[in-house]
Amino acid sequence: MVIYLDHAATTPMLPAVVEAYAGALPVVGNPSSIHSQGQNAKRMLEEAREAVALSVGADSVEVTFTSGGTEAINLAIKGLFWARAPRNRILATRAEHHATIDALEWLQQHEGAVIDWVPVSDTGLIDLDYLNAALSDDVALVTTLWANNEVGTLQPVRAVADLAAAHGVPVHADAVSAYGYLRLDFPSSGLAALSISAHKIGGPVGIGALVIARSATVTPLFHGGSQQRARSGTMDVAGSVAFGVAASMIESDQSRLVALRDRLIDGVAVAVPSAILRGDPIHRLPGNAHFTFPGCEGDSLLFLLDVAGFSVSTGSACQAGVPEASHVLLAMGLDEPTARGALRITLGHATTVAEVDAFLAALPDAVARARDAGYADREPHLGH
Repeated sequence: MVIYLDHAATTPMLPAVVEAYAGALPVVGNPSSIHSQGQNAKRMLEEAREAVALSVGADSVEVTFTSGGTEAINLAIKGLFWARAPRNRILATRAEHHATIDALEWLQQHEGAVIDWVPVSDTGLIDLDYLNAALSDDVALVTTLWANNEVGTLQPVRAVADLAAAHGVPVHADAVSAYGYLRLDFPSSGLAALSISAHKIGGPVGIGALVIARSATVTPLFHGGSQQRARSGTMDVAGSVAFGVAASMIESDQSRLVALRDRLIDGVAVAVPSAILRGDPIHRLPGNAHFTFPGCEGDSLLFLLDVAGFSVSTGSACQAGVPEASHVLLAMGLDEPTARGALRITLGHATTVAEVDAFLAALPDAVARARDAGYADREPHLGH
């Protein structure tokens, strides 16, 4: 039986979500139509919007449904940037998700954006002193992760927003990895925009949302209908319904996940004493445990553990199959050989003590075999 320990990549759909999704798929009616079938679809859509808004403490008018976290992040970053012209500076760290980094680099190459890369500490924390010194009235926006998707470090979002507010600069937070694991209170965060995604909380892939403060202005990516405040296009009623159900079922079992995560971290220290925990040891996601294993190739560890029946990852699923060291670990100051020995284990609300203990029992053998294999760029030793 395969034990799933890669909840940061995606979570299994909850049975109630599957049922609601399947029930909504046959519904006929464009929610923008004024006939009764269209208005029934609109009612379903707006009830889902209210559920998603409630899950982050926002008003429903502040929720714009998107095709997922990546679109939400792009809409926030590009939309805020365009709306703030002629200001052209953006502050961000190199430890962001690639949805953010790639959007920033696109703006730099095609729209004249000037990216000021804010350093992070060796645990992945944003440098608030650097950020404060870099802020000025010509900054278009600040974008930051709420929680790092690889190493799990939690960023001081409210402190970032407070510093930016002194210069009238809007802040966007990518909360895709934090959503469902931390209490997100949008009104008290000080943010202009917040990105979330359904498939991280037991919902379907292909539906997410950008929460936009009433006071913020975002230029849309898509034009042609103005069905939502910041997005045109016929809305996905079934996906939104499923998202709403998943949002209404977010569990508050942080303490259980923290205890399970700490059991895993302590167990790895015993099973493989050379393993090094990465990310902030205290301010980290409840279900995240990220290590580097000296002398090991992370991909080798992943494949060996997969054969043993455990699904884990080396980092962001969006970069799976790309043979390069994690940009997050490099931003934290690790050298490339060390960064290539990374393994991320992420727990979900259904993860059990028995599953964690089974992983810990299988880990030493996988590490020993990965070390025997060495790094991918070493010369193979054939023969004896």
